[in-house]
Amino acid sequence: MEFFRIHRTIPFMRNALVLNIISLLTFIAAVFFIVTRGFHLSIEFTGGTVMEVHYAQTAQVDKIRDAVDTLGYKDFQVQNFGTSRDVMIRLPLAHGQTSSAQSEAVLKVLKAQTPEVELRSVEYVGPQVGQELAHNGLMALLCVVVGIIIYLSLRFEWKFAVSGVIANLHDVVIILGFFAFFQWEFSLSVLAGVLAVLGYSVNESVVIMDRIRENFRKQRKAPVREIIDGAITQTISRTIITHGSTQMMVLSMFFFGGPTLHYFSLALTIGIWFGIYSSVFVAAALAMWMGVKREDLVKQVKKDDPRAELG
Repeated sequence: MEFFRIHRTIPFMRNALVLNIISLLTFIAAVFFIVTRGFHLSIEFTGGTVMEVHYAQTAQVDKIRDAVDTLGYKDFQVQNFGTSRDVMIRLPLAHGQTSSAQSEAVLKVLKAQTPEVELRSVEYVGPQVGQELAHNGLMALLCVVVGIIIYLSLRFEWKFAVSGVIANLHDVVIILGFFAFFQWEFSLSVLAGVLAVLGYSVNESVVIMDRIRENFRKQRKAPVREIIDGAITQTISRTIITHGSTQMMVLSMFFFGGPTLHYFSLALTIGIWFGIYSSVFVAAALAMWMGVKREDLVKQVKKDDPRAELG
């Protein structure tokens, strides 16, 4: 579906070199911040106290956050689970305090707010569990990258596979660089957002690659640069509709989803915009510089094959 059609090809590849130099510098800066500043890991990775409380009526999550905030905690999570009357509270490790002491202090301020609150369970999550989560998250990321390489190699050609993977890793590293630079909390939901961005970004790359292959079939004598510019121009309408509607949904989570979805939607927002950028100026440009040509994407048939007229 197209709301509009651009009849004049936009020369995207004209400024590809300058933009890719900027991308390289941004990538290096992101790696620098990741290495030097590290991540502000959430309780799920660092360990802490997990409380489950039950209310007789629907729990007012915002009021619970305000109550816990009075105890001086900077990094904590409050969210519903199961039902609207059950709440999970995650507290960071506190120097000189046991999990039991932390839970008693929290329960005291909650009872001062609403006497009907009931403590269901208290659990200490050690850093060893966090290390296991981090390892599993990295393995999930590796599996996604390997899957993308295999898919693009089978669907298209190795030059597109390499350029597509580099573009996708470019998006992931830059997202992580933002979180390292600003020291935003990195949680499991953020990791899920990063994995979602990988799939979302590769989809945009595949759409452009598919149109490039189609244009190679239709325009047999056109230069490669013109083929790529035409493919990107022809998919602009689809890009605006798809990414625009997705961004609207993500922004609704960002503004109305509360603290639980705040950094998840922020990671998706960064990934959506850099995913568009990398698919156009990184993946396509790298494939062009690696020498992609019609023979790489269009299967050749013998002259005596009746299908040759259709090639």
